[in-house]
Amino acid sequence: MNPVWLCLPTAAFVAMAQATPVQAPATPAPAAATPAPAPDREVTFPGFNAFPLKGSVKAGGAHPYFAVMVAGSGPTDRDWSNPLIPTPSHGGRDFAAWLQGRGIGSLRYDKRFIGSKDPKLDISLDAQVGDLKAALQAARALPEARGKKLLLVGHSEGALLSLLAAGEADAALLLAMPGFSMGRVILAQVKAQLDAAGAPAEVAQANLGYLEGALASIRQDQALPEAGAQVAPGVHRLARLLAKPESRGFVRATLDLDPWALAQRLPVPCAVVWGDRDVQTWRPDAVPPGFKGTVIEVPEANHLLKRETRPRAGLDGASAAAAYGDQTPLANLDPVGRWLEALK
Repeated sequence: MNPVWLCLPTAAFVAMAQATPVQAPATPAPAAATPAPAPDREVTFPGFNAFPLKGSVKAGGAHPYFAVMVAGSGPTDRDWSNPLIPTPSHGGRDFAAWLQGRGIGSLRYDKRFIGSKDPKLDISLDAQVGDLKAALQAARALPEARGKKLLLVGHSEGALLSLLAAGEADAALLLAMPGFSMGRVILAQVKAQLDAAGAPAEVAQANLGYLEGALASIRQDQALPEAGAQVAPGVHRLARLLAKPESRGFVRATLDLDPWALAQRLPVPCAVVWGDRDVQTWRPDAVPPGFKGTVIEVPEANHLLKRETRPRAGLDGASAAAAYGDQTPLANLDPVGRWLEALK
């Protein structure tokens, strides 16, 4: 349903061990069993216009905050699992477990279009931000969040959506936030892929020119321009995805949102986090001086904050996605942990 924004098609097409019982040497007796981690609690709550949303809750501990997690773009579910990632990947579930290890419980939820085939489903910006606000409201009523403040955790496009609702939380943690408007991010991603592929200058210019024209037509709610012979099929496919009738309104509403203008107006504590090996949304060269929050760049971390030891200069979208799977552990997130420890 939702367009693939930050995982471009050309970029992203890409049991616990059993312990042996221990017995005392003189009087054999089984050792006390180690309790297994409590499973997530599944919940349903009403979203925007009472649309039913499904979520998973993890209990926390002593930390004064409880997190509400918002997934990124495209067909990315509450666990940050995406069919465009070539191996099983549940980065959101992993991050929720990491938060739990620091005493922070969480609610993560599927966006309204996950699993839907209804082309008339309302996936507008108003609906999706309304769902996010509904998730915050639902979290306040959870027994796991009783007496806690709310931390809004948005990832990638979810960070952008979070900026529109963060004033209703008590703090915001923005992971892999687009460093500039979505329109500029899309053009920068495609340019990087064309450069990595060694496209001749005239071919790159033709593709970027076509994409700029396609974005302009979406802004004006007009038909896409004709794609010339030099326009790559992936770029043409991306433009068609962005212009689909059911999602065009959402794209048009978010295409030119300035994340920094929104971030500078946040009335709550905020941290923005990037992995230094992220090739999808990366830390900009300069952060506006008006931003009063905390900026964190995690070493050897990719877009999902998984460990990435390969040099960033040698990565493109497809090769980066190879380290998005469950077999890759999270990067060392101690800098994020220190910010969370300081939250009051």
